[in-house]
Amino acid sequence: MTDISGKKIAILATHGFEQSELEVPLKKLAEAGAEVDVVSLEAGEIRGWDEKDWGNTVKVDRTLDQVGASDYDALVLPGGQINPDLLRVEPKAVDFVKSFWTDKKVIGAICHGPWLLVEAGIVKGRNVTSYKSIRTDLVNAGANWEDSEVVTDQGLVTSRKPDDLDAFCAKVAEEIAEGRHERRAA
Repeated sequence: MTDISGKKIAILATHGFEQSELEVPLKKLAEAGAEVDVVSLEAGEIRGWDEKDWGNTVKVDRTLDQVGASDYDALVLPGGQINPDLLRVEPKAVDFVKSFWTDKKVIGAICHGPWLLVEAGIVKGRNVTSYKSIRTDLVNAGANWEDSEVVTDQGLVTSRKPDDLDAFCAKVAEEIAEGRHERRAA
């Protein structure tokens, strides 16, 4: 994977994140040299969802009240059904996502994570993918949806499901390293 030493990445999540979609990027991006913070609504720990039941807890490094997009080079949004659904009704979380886009920083979203991209108003005219059950939500928000392992559009990296995590993490790292975040108007 591409070396991203010296870069800082936020993983925004709350209870009900898809276990592998937080843990794998956390591990792989850190192994690639980045400093990775788990950012959430409240301090303490958040519990993942692992296939059919509650999974492991993960320590929250920083709360949304303590950080801004200026503190990071990129943002990762894990999926699961519960996690992004809880976050997309929290104005602080939506504003945090939107600020990464406004600041032209890399955003990676996998599975149901793109629900937050819809809520932040940043998918219109963008090429994306997601878990198949939210395809219509993305299309209705103006996205160009495709069924691919990983889709990248001007620093916006999206993937469908846990099976895509290797490609997703590699592409997020590549986008960060190469500074691929110049954007055109929607």
